[in-house]
Amino acid sequence: QVQLVESGGGLVQPGGSLRLSCAASGSGFSINGMGWYRQAPGKQRELVASISSGGSTNYADSVKGRFTISRDNAKNTVYLQMNNLKAEDTAVYYCNAAVFHSGRWRSYWGQGTQVTVSS
Repeated sequence: QVQLVESGGGLVQPGGSLRLSCAASGSGFSINGMGWYRQAPGKQRELVASISSGGSTNYADSVKGRFTISRDNAKNTVYLQMNNLKAEDTAVYYCNAAVFHSGRWRSYWGQGTQVTVSS
């Protein structure tokens, strides 16, 4: 069994920063792409940023220049550094990973972590 466990969410004032982490645990697996999604109340889940196993990154237009995704392959961990946060960044953030385990590829999701940007 593979699990993704997120941490780092919380309440922050506009203009502030947060760093999210997502660690994959289990045994006998390998990971390809990883990413962060978010879902605000009443809205669909959307891609925030993604990173390939080789380090290529992709960002939603709304976060370019403010958010940075990175990963530590040795720790099976992906990070999202969020700077200059805005009220519209408020959402539940979910980690996602393409994982090869038990002979097949599957998409795994974390449990979500709340990010609230408010004064």
